[in-house]
Formats: sequence, structure tokens, C-alpha cells
Amino acid sequence: MPNNVTPDPQAVREVLDKARAEGRTGLTAPEGKRICDAYGIATPGEGLATSADEAAALAAEIGLPVVLKIVSPDILHKTEAGGVLVGLATPEAVREGYGQIMAAAHAYNADAAIDGVQVQQMVGGGHEVIIGAVTDPTFGKVVAFGLGGVLVEVIKDVTFRLAPLSGDEATGMLDDIKAADVLKGARGAAPADRAALSAMIERVGALVSDFPEITEVDLNPVFATAEGAIAADVRILLAEGPVTEPVRLPRDQILASMNRIFKPRSVAVIGASGETGKIGNSVMRNLINGGYQGHIYPINPKAPEILGLPAYPSISDVPGEVDVAVFAIPAKFVAGALEEVGRKGVAGAVMIPSGFAETGNVEGQQEIVEIARRHGVRMLGPNIYGYYYTPENLCATFCTPYDVKGSVALTSQSGGIGMAILGFSRTTKMGVSAIVGVGNKADVDEDDLLTFFEQDDNTRCVAMHLEDLKDGRGFVDAVRRVVKNKPVIVLKAGRTAMGARAAGSHTGALAGDDKVYDDILRQAGVVRAAGLNDMLEYARSLPLMPTPQGENVVIITGAGGSGVLLSDACVDNGLTLMEIPPDLDEAFRAYIPPFGAAGNPIDITGGEPPSTYENTVRLGLSDPRIHALVLGYWHTIVTPPMVFAELIARVVADERAKGNTKPVVASLAGDTEVEEACEYLFDHGVVAYPYTTEKPVAVLGAKYRWARAAGLLSG
Repeated sequence: MPNNVTPDPQAVREVLDKARAEGRTGLTAPEGKRICDAYGIATPGEGLATSADEAAALAAEIGLPVVLKIVSPDILHKTEAGGVLVGLATPEAVREGYGQIMAAAHAYNADAAIDGVQVQQMVGGGHEVIIGAVTDPTFGKVVAFGLGGVLVEVIKDVTFRLAPLSGDEATGMLDDIKAADVLKGARGAAPADRAALSAMIERVGALVSDFPEITEVDLNPVFATAEGAIAADVRILLAEGPVTEPVRLPRDQILASMNRIFKPRSVAVIGASGETGKIGNSVMRNLINGGYQGHIYPINPKAPEILGLPAYPSISDVPGEVDVAVFAIPAKFVAGALEEVGRKGVAGAVMIPSGFAETGNVEGQQEIVEIARRHGVRMLGPNIYGYYYTPENLCATFCTPYDVKGSVALTSQSGGIGMAILGFSRTTKMGVSAIVGVGNKADVDEDDLLTFFEQDDNTRCVAMHLEDLKDGRGFVDAVRRVVKNKPVIVLKAGRTAMGARAAGSHTGALAGDDKVYDDILRQAGVVRAAGLNDMLEYARSLPLMPTPQGENVVIITGAGGSGVLLSDACVDNGLTLMEIPPDLDEAFRAYIPPFGAAGNPIDITGGEPPSTYENTVRLGLSDPRIHALVLGYWHTIVTPPMVFAELIARVVADERAKGNTKPVVASLAGDTEVEEACEYLFDHGVVAYPYTTEKPVAVLGAKYRWARAAGLLSG
């Protein structure tokens, strides 16, 4: 709440309790005004009239012209019922209007209980906006802001934030709509009072956070002038039954389980098999051949030994403790085996079997969830490919093994996406710390995994493919902690209506409105990827790149055409092209031919020898006013691709050794030799791509989005 407003929660509580006691989910306009008054939300002067004469007297007291509105708990859509009249400018018009509204209300609903007619000061002018709050199924209480009229109805120019929100977040909403300049006074119009609008947004967020039973607040329209903001109409809806919050486990409890799951001393495979082609055989082979050093216990009642290891009829027969049980049995046998796993004190159950909620077997899934919770077992899945954790040489999956160790943790809700992650990792030699399938997310979800990766020294970047979030607010809380030190990249499937339906049919998940997802994930500090390849490239590249210390980006290119495209890409990705100061401009000109172009981009032209690249790049890295470099190269015999790559790698390494640590990305155009050059640059810590100006800049933009969210940019 803004400091100059002291809310009156008792006044709100009285209104809400009365409405709920009467079984109502909608508040009348006078009740809405009382709540607004209690939270410092400005509304027009008004009064309730129960006769035509009283209406006329109130109008004279408030000041003509006025608006008349029917007040009835049984008529929420007042305009539809003919229950609204505007612009009544004389006492006679008010008396006639009173009778007209009462007649229309009785005709609309003869049985409606009518409290009277609201006589309201007529307001207008300035800018018409909408401020509201809804209860989103994924994120809970969410505040919305947008311009009114056609811009909201047709263009849907609206933005969202989690409630409650700070004053800075509320002010940020004013700048986050497409028509933000309208509020600033475009084309000579008077600007809106930004402080008043920001305060109203913040107060709405506080109201719905303080009273969870309020499911919707709609202030529409709000008239914003240079002198303030006033909500001309208020609509408040309440929940029908009790309001419950998702159960969230304490962080220490999550970590206790996750540490045993990712660093197990022993793994049991339920449904282990010696027969090639069986899932239980593949899991066993991956555990053994992957070099896992803990105990491996095959569970199979029909085999005395499997792949050279003694087998046990049941996990209950295993002599030692078991940290993880990997399930490789049909769905119908899972519940019984899970009971035994629970009694054994196992920390994690990795549910590979399908045939649960994703196929409509919701009851079967709920049954295993209840069993797991009763025994304190954390469950991955069901319907997953398993998981990899390379620091422990742990490959608990029936898919291809992967053992290139690195700092990137990747998760996916889909097995197919998981395999794309695997293939990309192998092709690019991207080192990973973990690859985890989450499937139906009956228990363990992204929040739990983020809690582990946050404190995992082997993980420096997290990338997640998801189709839904079980607990969006819990996810945001976890992300906000992680992004202070590590980027979190998210590929959210179901961005379109058709995509959302496909996501729902695939996992039984309900995809939320993408605009809500987009705004709130950005608010949390997530780097959102538009597509699968974007997510993978960000995951591969962000850990390689130093964190920029400021916003000044400089392009150095050997091709004017590439420079133009790279400039466009910088603008598209929210990067700031530095205005080169005169002394720096002169320094660059000393190294480029007279027919080249200084400024930004710095065009050294294509026929230059390696020394020109070296001198200009070294200058860009050594000058502290420049914070990131974008390089454009094109293939010439004067400076061949591998000569360029080796030179840039050497110069960057030299300057980093001197403390000049900046992100450098490169776009290479040329014959197929540029592919090898890009691979060499990647191997030496410089992000480089062939045949594209967009991709290297997009990766740099992603690094900047994370750095801004983490508060790491100094200027």
C-alpha cells in the first residue's frame, strides 16, 4: 500500500461477510464504493435513493449532471437490464430517470430485490483506462491494467502482474502497454497523473491480496487526468466457497528429498529385466554402463540375478537402504509396488510408466499421489523418460546415455522434447549437469527442481520446457531466488489457442492465458524462449558469456550489410547501441581504412587483414565504456575463417586475462569453412553462429535480460 493511505480492513470485512452470509457472489455498487473508500481507491461522489424525489435531492447535492444506476444484488449486468442512465442534467430529468430505471429493472427481472437507485457524480475527460484484478488458475491473484475502450476490447492492450505489487512494479505497468505514450500526453494531449494511476493499481493489488475471497475487481472505466484518477464504475465478485492456498513444502524438506534423489547412495529398479528391449533392461544397462558408483538393486520376483547383479523379489527384501526407486512396470502394478517403496523409506520414486492422467486415468494417478504422500516419498512423473545427473554419473532412464558433464540443467514435460535436448547436447557438445523428465508432474514439479538447482554448485543455468504450471506463484517465488545468481530459461508451450488445446490433450494440463504467463514470467526474471531451438541455444550460450557491466553495445563488422542486419537485431532484442564519443571514434578510425565507416556499427570493410580485426576488437574490449561486442565477419582469402576464429579467441583470452571481461558474440558469413570456425570460437568461450545475424544477437539479448532481472548491470 502507498504510505499515505491507511487501509480499513474492518470496513471491507463487514461488507464481505454480509454478502457471503446472504449467499451472494456479487457486490452492489454502494458496497463496491465502501470497499474502494476503505482502500483509498477514488470513486465519484454518490448516494442511494429510494424515491424519485430523493434521487433529485441527491443529484442537487452531488452536483449535476449525474449518472443513475440500478442497485440490486440480483442484477449484476446493469446496462443489459436498462438500469443505467447517464448525463442527467436537471432535477426533472433525474426524477424521470428514476422511474424509467425502476420500470426497466422490474421488466428485466420481476423477482429481483431492488435496494434503490445509485445517484453518482458524472465524471469523464482525460484518458480512459481499466484497472482490475482476477484470480488466475495458475498464478492466483493477478492485477491487470490497460487503456480503455477499443484498445482493450479489440487490440487487447493490457498487462498483468502478480498481486501484491510494489509501487515500482505498478508504475512499470503504465509503460508496459503498447499505447504507453498515450498516457504520457502524445500529440499535445495532457498527460495522465502517473502517480495516481500507479497508486490505484497498487491499492487494488493490496485489496485482493488481503482478502483472498475477492475473485475479481473491475474498475472500468477509470478516468485518468493530469489532476488524478477516479474509478467511475466498480464491479467486485466473490468466491462461492472457501478459498484454499496450495500446500507448499518447506525449502529444507524439499532439499532433503532432492539431495537424496540427485545424489543417491543406492538405486532400485522395479521391473528390472535381463531381456534386451525391455524398459527395465535399458534402465539397468544405463545405470551400470554410465559408471554410477552407488548400489544398484534389480527388483524382479522371477530372476535370481540380472546383468550380473543379485535380484530381489521385492524392494522390501533389499538388505540396505534405498534412496531412489525407478519404476519400469505397467501402471496397474505401480500402486502396490509404491506401498512397499514407501515402507522401505525410499526418498524418490521415478515413475517411467504411462497410463495415468495423460490417458484419462486421473483416479489411478491420484491413488499413487496419496500413497507417496502418506509415506513421504517424492515422485517424479509419471509418464517420463527418467533423469540424468552427470556429476554422479547417474543415468536413470531407458533412453540414450549422455555423460558430457557441464553446468546446464534442463527439464522437460515431454519425452520427445527431452530427446531433442539430448540430441542437441550431443551435437553441440554442451555439457549438462542434469536432464530431467517431469511428465504429468503429479508430485515433483519445477518448483522442487529449482530449489535443488539453486544450491547445486554443478549447475550455473537452468532451462525448462513446460506446458503448464501446477502452482504458478510457487514457481515465481522459486525463480526469483534462483535468478539472482543463475539464469532460468523457459520454453512455455501452448502460446496460441490451438497450442494450448494440444498441450491440454497431451498431458491433461490446462494452459493459462499466454499474456498472463508472458508478463508474470518476465516480472519474475525468467528469460523466455520463443521456440525449442532458442531455449537450447540460450542454455548452451549463456553460461559461456560473461555478465555485461552496462548497456553499451558496439558492432564491429567487415560487411556493411551485416552491420545493418545486426543493428536491427540489437533493436529487436532490446539492446542499446552505444553512441560513440569523439575520442573513441578517433581511436577506432586510426585502425580502419579511410573508406570504412566509424560510428556504430564500425565497418572495417571486407578486404582488411587480420590485424585490423585484432586492433579494433582489442580496442573494443579494453575501453571500459563499451560493455559488449557484436562481431560481423565475412569470408575472404585475406582473412580466412579459421584465421579469424583463432585470432578472436586469442584476443578475447588476452583481454580477459587483463580483467577486460565482456560478452562477445559473432556472426560469420561465408562458405562452409565458417561452420568449423564457429565451432572453434564456441570451444574457446566466444558465442558464434554461421549464416545468421539474428541468432548471436538474440543470445546476447537473453544474457542482458537475465542480467537486468538479477540487478547486475551497473550502468
